[in-house]
Amino acid sequence: MHNIFIDGKEGTTGLQIYDRLSVRNDVKIISLSEELRKDADARRECLNKADISFLCLPDAAAKEAVEMVDSPAARIIDASTAHRTSDGWIYGLPEISAERRAQIASAKRVANPGCYATGFITLVAPLVNAGIVGADYPFVCHALSGYSGAGKKGIAQYESGERSAELDSPRHYALGQHHKHLPEMVQQCGLSSAPVFSPIICDYYAGMCVCLPLHKSLMTKKYGVNALREYFAEYYVRQNYIKIVKESDIPDYLASNRIVGTNELEIYVCGSDDKITLFSVFDNLGKGASGAAVQNMNIMLGLDETTFLS
Repeated sequence: MHNIFIDGKEGTTGLQIYDRLSVRNDVKIISLSEELRKDADARRECLNKADISFLCLPDAAAKEAVEMVDSPAARIIDASTAHRTSDGWIYGLPEISAERRAQIASAKRVANPGCYATGFITLVAPLVNAGIVGADYPFVCHALSGYSGAGKKGIAQYESGERSAELDSPRHYALGQHHKHLPEMVQQCGLSSAPVFSPIICDYYAGMCVCLPLHKSLMTKKYGVNALREYFAEYYVRQNYIKIVKESDIPDYLASNRIVGTNELEIYVCGSDDKITLFSVFDNLGKGASGAAVQNMNIMLGLDETTFLS
């Protein structure tokens, strides 16, 4: 039996991790009462007692929590942005390489990826790793997300009976090209500069679609759409949660919420040989947050990564 502590389980990601773990018989969740959940000494005891602790906290609080850990056996999965580009932390996207999966398995500190970053990296890292595009490729990325990605305050705003009519429409944000996921996107893909990134929040609860256009004329290796689809299929052939959609299965309309409730990520390779469009579709609360966190926990505990995950 493995002892698990969720520091910050009142937030969206923390609640989802709790729900996923509470039905399991191979882990025991260490809990704090409402009176003690913000008590530093009580949290410190739990963080050092648990085999793995999930940090579902704001960045500053996550950094403080890590400083509380002095047990050499205590392991951390941080769901915040705080440590995603930090030395000594392993970025928790096991599908990127066999080496990364092995690093996660033995890691003491794992940084859970951001949702938009997950969609971007699964598309871009394979291209850069194979030299299909250069590190200096001028990437442009558009992404749609359900409003659950905005956190508790954002969810309350969207679900309010007195909300603004503007929330009925998709809304672009991060207009100044400053978004918290950009540093990890650049680092994990080995890019020389950040992409032009345009995230869009929409009036539905969960689901995400990350869109990446490619110009064949700017690619180092001139792959057409079919060759690129075959490359992705080979790259992710042994992965449980990443599926490359066949050409015959590509729909006329691609919904961002089509696989909500799963830990899966679908990759679509569309367009023509000259102008290719890549899409990654997944649940921003699943593979983009809590599902990925539990997958990393399974790997760290030496379990089958699919344990209690759909």
